[in-house]
Amino acid sequence: MPSFSFYYIEGNVLCVIVFGIILLHNHFNIDRRERQVKYDKVLVSFIFYFLTDCVWAGIVDGVLPKGLIYVVSFLIYFFMAATVYTWYEFVMAYLQHPKRENARYRFLVSLPALLSAAAMAVQLFAAPHTLIGENLETLDLYNVYMTLFPDFYMVVILIYTLRRRKKEENPTERKKLLFIGFFPLMVSVGGFVQSAFLPQSTIYCFTCLILMLVFYIDSIETRISLDPLTGLNNRGQLTRYCAQRSNLFIDERLTVVIMMDIDHFKSINDSFGHAEGDNALVVVSDAMRKTVNQSSVPSFLCRYGGDEFILIIHPAEIGEADRMIREIRGEIGRQESAYPLWVSAGYDTLGSADDSIQDCIVRADKKLYEDKERRKHGDMEELSQGFE
Repeated sequence: MPSFSFYYIEGNVLCVIVFGIILLHNHFNIDRRERQVKYDKVLVSFIFYFLTDCVWAGIVDGVLPKGLIYVVSFLIYFFMAATVYTWYEFVMAYLQHPKRENARYRFLVSLPALLSAAAMAVQLFAAPHTLIGENLETLDLYNVYMTLFPDFYMVVILIYTLRRRKKEENPTERKKLLFIGFFPLMVSVGGFVQSAFLPQSTIYCFTCLILMLVFYIDSIETRISLDPLTGLNNRGQLTRYCAQRSNLFIDERLTVVIMMDIDHFKSINDSFGHAEGDNALVVVSDAMRKTVNQSSVPSFLCRYGGDEFILIIHPAEIGEADRMIREIRGEIGRQESAYPLWVSAGYDTLGSADDSIQDCIVRADKKLYEDKERRKHGDMEELSQGFE
């Protein structure tokens, strides 16, 4: 009958294979964003951790020399520390923490991992019997190392996400922050249960697998649903959003479709080049996203195509649509640019059950061009001189 190590190693190897497949798939993905690069670092750390854990199980089962136990015990802890630290980096990239690339900030964040690994190394060299028992079992102090340090980072992440959530007004973002803060604690709970009650089980391994799969699926959905340049929802996501009638009619609120595009966008491309045209799209998109995220009105924002954007909002009264447009224009106006940036906008309200979202988009688009014509020979004439 196979020993416990066989099943233990089997579980770890399964995790390594799954993580390896995900890593390989991500490696050949053309659109590699910062968040995905950080996610891949977590995968690599996990792979080394579980492979080292397999070696540890082989030593305990007598398949490998016992003399390796102290080196392997340190490597397990080292890769655990690397995994938790890279996970922290991934979360900060996921949430776009403004200081995440600051050298001093990164050093301070990595300091607990480095110091704890150094302390483990010194203790294994000076007093290994305090960590590993005569029968090669891990003692309480070793288990404290393995749980206390990861929990420290998890608590820091939880506090950060809860503080962000307290300031966040957008309901969707608030739910996402709650998920990011609490869901990874499942891994900590799994690790505690395994070390305290079921040391021969693979609970920790599979909770890690679940965690990484959930965020991998999230990244796949992001690639499918987001525009790669602006990071806004794409047209396909708009179709999926509108297919759910519950998204269009919320709690007796109005449903307003706002169409927007960038004035003189062709002039930006012709005068400054297409790279600068892309930058203009990013600047405008960021301004729209910031305005929408700061609003408590339920909304959906997407890049419709080219320099056109659609914003679907559910205000309590129609005047909130005008306010939203003014705030977007104000936010765009606060951005530094070598050329004038302005958006024309038009909106219409989705009517009764017989009205369709497609017809509403057409009406909003018509009003956008009416807005553009009204401004064509007005104050935008002065702005357009910036391209001459």
